[in-house]
Amino acid sequence: MTATGFRYDPFDPAVMADPLPFYRVLRDEHPVYYVDRWDTWALSRFDDIWNVLERNDGTFVASEGTLPSAAVLATHNDGPVPDPPLHPLPFHANFDAPIYSELRRCTAVPFRPRSVAQLAERIRTLANERLDELLPRGRFDLTQDYGGIVAASVVCELVGLPADLAADVLAIVNAGSLAQPGSGVEVANARPGYLEYLTPVVTRRRAGDSEPVPIVDNLLAYRLPDGSALSDTEAAVQLLGLFIGGTETVPKIVAHGLWELTSRPEQLADVRADLTGNVAVAREEMIRYCAPAQWFARTLRKPFTLHGTTMSPGQRIITLLASANRDEREYPDPDEFRWDRPIPRLLAFGRGQHFCLGAHLARLEITILVTEWLRRVPEFTVDTAAAARPPSSFQWGWSRLPVQVRGA
Repeated sequence: MTATGFRYDPFDPAVMADPLPFYRVLRDEHPVYYVDRWDTWALSRFDDIWNVLERNDGTFVASEGTLPSAAVLATHNDGPVPDPPLHPLPFHANFDAPIYSELRRCTAVPFRPRSVAQLAERIRTLANERLDELLPRGRFDLTQDYGGIVAASVVCELVGLPADLAADVLAIVNAGSLAQPGSGVEVANARPGYLEYLTPVVTRRRAGDSEPVPIVDNLLAYRLPDGSALSDTEAAVQLLGLFIGGTETVPKIVAHGLWELTSRPEQLADVRADLTGNVAVAREEMIRYCAPAQWFARTLRKPFTLHGTTMSPGQRIITLLASANRDEREYPDPDEFRWDRPIPRLLAFGRGQHFCLGAHLARLEITILVTEWLRRVPEFTVDTAAAARPPSSFQWGWSRLPVQVRGA
């Protein structure tokens, strides 16, 4: 907010310092808000975003990426944006069907419910190994040292990397999410670092020099519509969604969610009363309340009208998922954390064809990480003065959350 009136810009450092008051004004007064600088429309209400994301008729495409930087949005389009060229192939989310859906299927195998369920004991083992190491210290970072290492270890194993690289993977993904104020996250700049880990995995599988990696094997067998195969780098690029999203999101939700619980002793006692039954309920409120991703973008390929405003082909929309998670029209008293809140609908994982591929895995990881923590840690406090959020136009999550444990 400014002295002369309301202004919203996703890249404004003032917005990301505390976006929630901006979202409230957007929902109440500007449900379809035009950001002139980027030729982009911001949607903030739950129902509007729910209905937009379920459309799969080519009206909205991700040709410019689901998280375009300010450098991309600075160029305004004169009309519909075509799909990118096939080579070098970008991340598959930039395409519409059939390429998007086919490549998504290639990477989907380990994220199906039955496959995810088979990971439960491994995740539980990783969580307890971390607690065995951390609890004797008494003080450590809940986001990075606990959930971060566990989530990164799972990612390493799914993509064919040794789990002892988890700390390195976590560090490079965290670095790639940072942004200078006003610029946005420039994913392309971070990719070389990511691909230094991922491309050798593909190269080894193509040569038969490693154990099977189902995701990689599917990508190597895939053929584009012109009959061509993916290069090692192109196949590695398709792993970025898992590599990034699987590493950075769950730890922030777990750490923040546990902080909210310990700040409310009565709610914490309720959850502890039946960990098996109640953590899964509290998990959904943690996801709604604590999910760090703020928005995702699409580019219009067809005209679209909402609340009497017509948006033109070539313009972009950003769906403010974090605003939808706090929409009073969907959730009574949305700024209150209530562990047993009924949540019939949730947008934190997106919706439609771009619904988060790892949603089942994320829910399992959150459930296990929270359960094992509450089972083994009777009392802990958060060093609120040392808690920190990184500068970003996309993430508003606690990347640093130091805790002190007692009686573990």
